[in-house]
This record gives sequence, structure tokens and C-alpha cells, in this order.
Amino acid sequence: MTRIKLKTETVVLAADLAGTLVFAIEGALSAMRSNLDLLGVMVISFIAALGGGVIRDLLIGATPPNAIRDWRYPVLTFCAGILTFVFHSTFQALPPMLILVLDAAGLALFAVAGVEKATQFGIRPFVAMLMGTVTGVGGGVVRDILLARVPAVLQVDIYATAAFFGAFVVVVGRRFGLSPGAAALVGGIACFSLRVVAATHGWHLPRADG
Repeated sequence: MTRIKLKTETVVLAADLAGTLVFAIEGALSAMRSNLDLLGVMVISFIAALGGGVIRDLLIGATPPNAIRDWRYPVLTFCAGILTFVFHSTFQALPPMLILVLDAAGLALFAVAGVEKATQFGIRPFVAMLMGTVTGVGGGVVRDILLARVPAVLQVDIYATAAFFGAFVVVVGRRFGLSPGAAALVGGIACFSLRVVAATHGWHLPRADG
């Protein structure tokens, strides 16, 4: 039991840190497109990368949140934000497809980390899937609100749905006896694949005609 718990914690930490790096860079790029100064870039980078995880931790009672308790999270976001700011011309020249792939990877990593951590805290499966979704999209929602725009998750093609689907696959995989690492891998691939395919083909959820 202890060994399984340690493996789960390792999966959560690795996915969380990797997703943090990706979303910190994305947050910094969004801030620079809105003409924010260095401080603004740092703030948005921090919020975009860690906002979802903080919301998740507060909701499941994991306090203080990892973003505050573990020094690696803020250091990683600030380093990513500064490097993106300093080398802004290089980062802003990245091809749109590469940005999409990185975004999908970050979403998958956070969705997996969120559902695994919620499960680790004894949260029931369906709510754990919601926590995976919140982890994936929460930071982006807060980022967009601070930048005075409609949150992208509410208007872009399949996004939150992809996070929820990935979290669902993780839960199902665990139910069928997969190890935490294997379930996380399968769920992450499911989320990543759905997000990339949906964005490439313009898939979206039904909308009301008006």
C-alpha cells in the first residue's frame, strides 16, 4: 500500500511540474500579447500555471496548496516567465501547431495530475474527474479574466471536455487494475489526442442557434 501511494505521489508530482512549465510559458506569452510589463508577465505566468492546482487543492482539502507549500512550483513558474520574457522573440515565433501541441500536453498533464491527486485524497470517482478538469482549465480561466477577455475554455473547440475525458480514462483504468503510472499515461494520451484532433478538425460541442 505504501509503495502504491509513493508511486501515485510521484506520478502526480511529475505531471504537475511538467504541466506547470508548459502553462507558465503559455501564460507569459498571453501576457506579452496583451502588452503587460515584466511584473504583469510574471503574475499571469504564475496564475496560468498554478491557478487550477490551487483551486483543486482548496476544494479537496489539500492545504496549504502545493503551489504555496512546495518551493519548486513558484520557482519554476517565475523562471519560465522570465526566460519567456527575455527570449520573447523566439517564443512568439513558435509555429501555431507547436503551441497547440504544447497546450494539449499541458492540459493532459494537469488533468491526469488532478484526478490522481483527488483520488489519493479519497474523493469519489466522478468528483475526482471534475477535479482533473478544474486542474486543467482553472488557471486559464483566471488568466483570461485578469486579461479582460472571455475565458477561452468557454468558446474554443473541445477543451474542458478533453480534460474530463482524460480524467475519465484514468479512473476507468484504475478500476480495471492499471497501475497509477499506466492509468495516467493512457488518460494523458486520451486527453492529448482528443484535444489535438478536435482543434485540427474544428470539432466543438453543440451551440444554441440565435
